[in-house]
Amino acid sequence: MNPAATPATTPAETAAQRAEIVVGPVLRYVDQTTATVWVETDRACEVEVLGHRTTTWDLYGHHFAIVVVEGLEPASRTPYEVRLDGDLAWPEPGSPHPPSIIRTLGAEHLARIAFGSCRRAAPFDRQALKAVGADALVALSERMMGDDSRHAPDLLLLVGDQVYADDPSPALKKRLRELHDHGQREATAEGPDSGDVREEIVDFEEYTWLYHESWRTPAVRWLLSTVPTCMILDDHDLRDDWNSSWSWRQEMTQKDWWHDRVVGAFSSYWVYQHLGNLSPGELAQDEVYDALRGAPDGPTRERLLADFVVRADENPDTARWSFHRDLGRTRLVVLDSRCSRRLTPGDRAIVDDKEWAWFEEVTDADVDHLLIGTSLPVLLLHGVHALEGWSEAVAEGAWGAWGEKLGEQVRLKVDLEHWAAFRNSFDAMVTRVREIGTRAEPPASVLWLSGDVHCSYLATADVAGVDPAGTTVRQLTMSPFRNPLGPMIRTANSWLDRGAARSLLGWLARRAGVREPAMTWDVDHGPWFDNGVMTVVLDGRSAAVEVEHARVVSGRQVLDRTATLPLTTARPA
Repeated sequence: MNPAATPATTPAETAAQRAEIVVGPVLRYVDQTTATVWVETDRACEVEVLGHRTTTWDLYGHHFAIVVVEGLEPASRTPYEVRLDGDLAWPEPGSPHPPSIIRTLGAEHLARIAFGSCRRAAPFDRQALKAVGADALVALSERMMGDDSRHAPDLLLLVGDQVYADDPSPALKKRLRELHDHGQREATAEGPDSGDVREEIVDFEEYTWLYHESWRTPAVRWLLSTVPTCMILDDHDLRDDWNSSWSWRQEMTQKDWWHDRVVGAFSSYWVYQHLGNLSPGELAQDEVYDALRGAPDGPTRERLLADFVVRADENPDTARWSFHRDLGRTRLVVLDSRCSRRLTPGDRAIVDDKEWAWFEEVTDADVDHLLIGTSLPVLLLHGVHALEGWSEAVAEGAWGAWGEKLGEQVRLKVDLEHWAAFRNSFDAMVTRVREIGTRAEPPASVLWLSGDVHCSYLATADVAGVDPAGTTVRQLTMSPFRNPLGPMIRTANSWLDRGAARSLLGWLARRAGVREPAMTWDVDHGPWFDNGVMTVVLDGRSAAVEVEHARVVSGRQVLDRTATLPLTTARPA
């Protein structure tokens, strides 16, 4: 055939052949000289960021890559693009957003760490804004795009419930129903269904819908491309009350859909969230990551990852989802308080022995500030704290066999499964903080950063032996980003921290044999119930927190400053 007679490729055909970004780019790990950028693409390709390249690998027909960018200058701001097979894929043509940048850390660095949890995907029309309010992450993004970003976070910590597998959006429920109607998905006989049609997310493909829906919101997509992120899972990543107790787990593991849910939940979490928590060095040493990238094909990767995550669910020692990051002389330790639980009756722990040994090791550091990220608050409103202690004690037999069922039912019905409901772990945490605060050179602050409870508050703790003028101990809780409680539950939460309820529940806990460790605390600011975000500001040995809540003003989603509060009495170095 005459080559000259071969039809030329049209521009439309050329565009259709180009790889495109499906989700991302998401800026994950950043230190003084290196960064990682995560992407999902629509086909196999080579991904390039600032001259650094890697090839994608596939799972279940989806293609992923993490590009390690090295040789950056400390304390620098570097705009970046993403190219796929040499073609520009990010920023998108005509994008109204500023360039995505990588801001590296400096040797002396004022650190701003924003955090929160619980973000439900919902539209931004009048009805949705009235039902679930403004989106704090959208408001944060809009503010960053509107100024010079001097107050942009150096890190965004997402402490749980990034997606809601057990309660997806109406749009995704409709999509599940359509698949069922077309015979592409089978309804289950029991469990995650509504009547004859399943309305919960189960497998990997369906989990990708959750991330696509949540992370492709334009303002949030830009935010994730330019602010380093780390994240930890919580119960709604799998199912409400996940690993709350032995009885719950025994019931769930007998469901015919449980295996697929575990594979879908953990596999997607490993890809979309966990890998980006790791430093380039940790990625290079990760055996599962190495095995998957070296596997010959997608089905082999799927089998390798499925085997790994099933083992991780059955035996938490198989995997560690906890991690830590350093920002100058600040160490952030993010502790998994959901997967690594020991649920054995009579020997419950919110963190098992192996995970706790790791936690003790990484908190043994010479730092100015120790931040402990845990999806579930260590310090709760006092009435809830007492109720959780009571429920565990009674479920363990403090009031005899007749009370065991009552305690367990209350525990499950009211979601009593925070640190206070695992008193061995709560006591161990208090002991560990006392050890840290009584060192020869203790940190200026130990701060717990948490979410989950759909309200925000600050609590100040007085730990026996720890001089608060030398080391302040605080619980900072921010939830939700976008998923507010209804009025009745708000009222109940507020009531539980008031005198009469607090006294009654405290008395019940003591009657059940609950004894508190040598620590007291006060919830001195809050609770607030609106969508929002908190930012910890660290400067030398001083620390402060900015509390902001989201609202709609003239059709725009904005953050209003609720409070700016000092956390330490130390002066900047």
